[in-house]
Amino acid sequence: MSIAEAKAGVETLKNANTLKSEERRESLTFLGLSMPAVLVVLIVVFLPVFWLSSLSFYNAAGELSLENYARIFESALYRRTFVVTFQISIAVTVFCVLLGYPLCYWLTRLPDRTAAILMVFVLVPFWTSVLVRTYAWLVLLQRNGVINSTLMKLGVIQEPLQLAHNLTGSIIGMIHIMLPFLVLPLYATMRSVDTDLVRAAVGLGSSPRGAFWRVFFPMSLPGLFAGIVLVFILSLGFFVTPALLGGGRVQMLAQRIESTITVYSNWGAASALGVVLLLMALAMIWLMNRVFGLDKLFMR
Repeated sequence: MSIAEAKAGVETLKNANTLKSEERRESLTFLGLSMPAVLVVLIVVFLPVFWLSSLSFYNAAGELSLENYARIFESALYRRTFVVTFQISIAVTVFCVLLGYPLCYWLTRLPDRTAAILMVFVLVPFWTSVLVRTYAWLVLLQRNGVINSTLMKLGVIQEPLQLAHNLTGSIIGMIHIMLPFLVLPLYATMRSVDTDLVRAAVGLGSSPRGAFWRVFFPMSLPGLFAGIVLVFILSLGFFVTPALLGGGRVQMLAQRIESTITVYSNWGAASALGVVLLLMALAMIWLMNRVFGLDKLFMR
């Protein structure tokens, strides 16, 4: 090896070490800048969750025990609560997909200006409190509400329909609240799809329907599954709408947790239910991450 080659090798090694040092310094700088936010998240989010989770391992006598978790699996009341929670969450998610996908596809076919104006109507519910929207649905759906009164005047029905204070009313109200959470990520993904690919498929002999199912639909799946994750997880922990539109006949997990604390003052049992609810939400996120990858779902 010549002296020039040796000097070049030493210089390359020095440059590599310098780059590594700068990379470490940059990482430490970002870590230092993010520490205030990390501390806030730890204090505001993780510490309360850890404290509540620890309460679930103590029984009414203050002794360490798995009694609260055993009760969840042994009690028919709790099992019924889980069944109702999943029934409502799945139903709301399915109806949001059935309503939201055609809506998003129709919006992508419109001119940009028209689609932007119509998207405002999708965002309008975000400008109103969930409580106000729920009471509005209660006015519409109750026995003497607008819908029943109108249908009876038109002669469509002879007796009022049971649309409120039951499972049906809870699902209708939650669909209205959750639909924008599916529309927004799905619409963003659909807008990013290159329509020239669909035209190319049609030009190569595919029918418009075949081009949609083979080209457009697969490319819209990341946004669709992102919306499904958001709607389903938010529905699992929903409280206000099923509490009011359910009329006390519909008990989801969040309502069971609230009643366990306020009525029975059993923080351990309520904490166990909260831990199980959190684990279900994390399991849903983990499953979607394994199947599709969170970067594909939320980075579009």
